[in-house]
Amino acid sequence: MNKTEAKKRIEELNKILLAASEAYYNEDREIMSNFEYDKLYDELKELEDKFDIHMSNSLTQNVGYKAAEFLPKVRHEKPMLSLDKTKDREVLKDFLGDKDGVLSYKLDGLTIVLSYENGELKQGVTRGNGEIGEDVSNNIPAFTNVPMKISYKGHLVLRGEAIISYSDFKKINDEMSDGLEKYKNPRNLCSGSVRQLDPNITKKRNVKLVIFSLVEIGGDKKTKEEEKVNATYESQLNFLDDLGFETVIHKPVNKNNILDTIEWYAKDVVTNDYPSDGLVLMFNDIKYGLSLGNTSKFPRNALAFKWQDETAETTLREIEWSPSRTGLINPVAIFDTVELEGTNVSRASLHNISIMEELKLGIGDKIKVFKANMIIPQVEENLTKSNSFKVPKTCPVCGSKTVVKDNDGVKTLFCENPDCPIKNIKGFENFVSRNCMNIEGISIATIETFIEKGFIKEYADLYKLEKHKEKIIEMDGFGEKSYNNIIDAVNNSRETECYRVINSLGILGIGTANAKILARHFNDDIEALRKADEEILTGIDEIGPVLAKSIRDYFTDKKNIKVVDDLLKELKIKKVKKTGKQKLEGMTFVITGSLENYANRDELVKVIEDNGGKTASSVSKNTNYLINNDINSNSSKNKKAKELGVKIISESDFNSLIK
Repeated sequence: MNKTEAKKRIEELNKILLAASEAYYNEDREIMSNFEYDKLYDELKELEDKFDIHMSNSLTQNVGYKAAEFLPKVRHEKPMLSLDKTKDREVLKDFLGDKDGVLSYKLDGLTIVLSYENGELKQGVTRGNGEIGEDVSNNIPAFTNVPMKISYKGHLVLRGEAIISYSDFKKINDEMSDGLEKYKNPRNLCSGSVRQLDPNITKKRNVKLVIFSLVEIGGDKKTKEEEKVNATYESQLNFLDDLGFETVIHKPVNKNNILDTIEWYAKDVVTNDYPSDGLVLMFNDIKYGLSLGNTSKFPRNALAFKWQDETAETTLREIEWSPSRTGLINPVAIFDTVELEGTNVSRASLHNISIMEELKLGIGDKIKVFKANMIIPQVEENLTKSNSFKVPKTCPVCGSKTVVKDNDGVKTLFCENPDCPIKNIKGFENFVSRNCMNIEGISIATIETFIEKGFIKEYADLYKLEKHKEKIIEMDGFGEKSYNNIIDAVNNSRETECYRVINSLGILGIGTANAKILARHFNDDIEALRKADEEILTGIDEIGPVLAKSIRDYFTDKKNIKVVDDLLKELKIKKVKKTGKQKLEGMTFVITGSLENYANRDELVKVIEDNGGKTASSVSKNTNYLINNDINSNSSKNKKAKELGVKIISESDFNSLIK
């Protein structure tokens, strides 16, 4: 390759890598695997060094991502450089030499810089491009483990990695009910959770911050205590531990134990709940490390270690096309079982059609597979390259015609049939939820799998899972115990309250509160509700013309008639026993704000209903009381209550009503 050819290839690599970085950092999506990215990056660096061509826009000359436009931008007190890296354990040992060091996890999340003044959190800023980041201070209090106040009262700047654990990531994906495609990995989800305007999103997703570096402590003239803290990397982390921060798992190393310590991490990472893409080796002596200075891009006091992924050759036996509730059909490689990082692996996501075309896949091809970051199975290389794979022309679930979409060069397969059963996952999720049929142990992932396998098409099918027993037991992630737990939960829901059945049907505009109103009005007789016309329905408190039409439209739809008929054959609806006049009979309550004496709103609603009252979601002229512990707040419900003359009471006031 001559210099002209090298320049052309460098420009090509930069274009590919910049697009991948933009997608990964600013759009929270992936268009190539980490393995492929590292491979192209290494090729780019090698060509630049060999031919002495260093473009200003090259990723080897720039670090990080551009700050998003919708967050305020902040310049860091000290620029943040990325670390040089290696996959060779001996290189890591040679880097340390005769010095003492500290080896820690290199966490895979979003880097955050925190500043404290006078013992209080002052600011939180993302890494950004290393010099300018995004101000996410409003979201920091929503993290699960960041101290808002600390005992140290001086100037303090530290760095950490915002992460979402694997277990929380799985839980979030399992509980998703917004009809969107599942999140790809914890890193992307964490970045999207932190870099937005609503702290409630951050809080709901259980974002943690793990500190890995103390950047600045005190002023120019440091106290003896501050100098002591700043002497070694270990003392810095110990100091931060004492202040209440969660610090990265770290271990002291020297030339005699560094290889054994790397091996310890290699075993621990397999079960560790925090996403990690390698290790970081840091000289323990802070002054010595700083004396080494920096290159144009890397500090010389630390070196990153990327896991050398274990690979294995195998044979591709099948390409499984797995539909999702958004209509996206994902390709999955099924191959002869191989052992990687101590576990058996027989399948790996292929992500999209573009990656399959790049790999030139075909059934029977010899392929190389690995676990990205020792966790996620991936296809690294196709040794045969038959390029004989076929894109299915019909959806594997409903048989409707598929369509290939091209989004900025990334080809994906979709089923556009609006009635495809896989798209009814949200309906099934509502059906099994706590306030509906309350079938515990059936997650969104389980529902999706059962739909894909053809086990369930309508709600009644959940009560007929016994006929699929053998197939369920043999499926990945299941077994006889899991099967029995599901069947027990399903059978426990057969005898249920009328309101739960009404709520479970997914009638537009009907939630738990209105379902209870309807059940109470029709004396737990769902057949009477099914026959009621709009005039009867509008005569019920809280049911206006819009809801009445929605209810009537649902129960007169031919498909829904069959769904309800089939379901009712599987259920026994209990009648709620009527008692004498109760303390809250005839009263309607609206609840808003945080609660102090009740675990949640459901608990308070139950107390109201047990005493003969009912609840509504909004304040109206029919509301008797608005329960809000902050009686003087300027919330919209408080304002509405005052306009209508509805009395606002606290929990204590409410408790007095039922004594």
